[in-house]
This record gives sequence, C-alpha cells and structure tokens, in this order.
Amino acid sequence: MVNSRAKGAQFERSIANYLTDELCGANEKFVRDLEQYREGDHGDIVAQGMPNFPFIIECKRYKSGDGMRPDWWGQAKRAATRAGKLPCVIYKFDHRDVRVVVPLNAVMREQDDNGFVAVLDLEGFVYLIREMM
Repeated sequence: MVNSRAKGAQFERSIANYLTDELCGANEKFVRDLEQYREGDHGDIVAQGMPNFPFIIECKRYKSGDGMRPDWWGQAKRAATRAGKLPCVIYKFDHRDVRVVVPLNAVMREQDDNGFVAVLDLEGFVYLIREMM
C-alpha cells in the first residue's frame, strides 16, 4: 500500500510538472490538490492561477490493466460536478504510454457527450487545452 501511494503521488507530481512546463506562464502552475486526502470529491491536480482551466484532473498509476476503469470516471465526474468543470482521467500502466480520457464534448463541442469519452495521449490533451483556452 505504501509503495502504491508513493507511486501515485510521484505520477501526480510528474503530470503536474509536465502540464506546468507546457501550459503555464508567470504566476501559474499545476499542483497536487492535498484536499483530496481530507475531503471527498476533489481532483488530484489543480491549476493555480488559471481560473478558466476547464478540467478537474484525476490521476491513476497502476502496474497492469487495460483501459480506464469505470469507477475512475465516476470519481472524476463527481469532482468535476462539484467544481463546475469537465472531468479528466490521466492514467498509466507499467510499460504503457500515458492516456488521457475526457468527455467527447470536450473534443467535439457541438456534440452532447451522451456518456461517450475521447481517449488522447498527453500531447493531444495539451493541444486540446490550448484550443479550449
């Protein structure tokens, strides 16, 4: 349990650092939201100094698996609803690339998401954010 928690925290930090490097200017950064441990329905990463950032980010890092688990999406949706933002799950399994899941209407804005999602790589997610903001 301790190793998996440390692995998850390290993954959150690496994603926060990557997003900061790619998307942030002065007085902006992505950080781990430590409120997630005190209170439910918080994302793992928040954008400081970026009130219009459209997503709540939930991060998951596991040894093995194949695709996003439904309970991860439910967790992200609850946090996003609480914050008035869109849900996002960023996940990685060992020896696999990072994947990002967002509602379909984040990519195709005229569409209702109808429960459908889009799966992107991390670079595609950064491009989507730049287009949205």
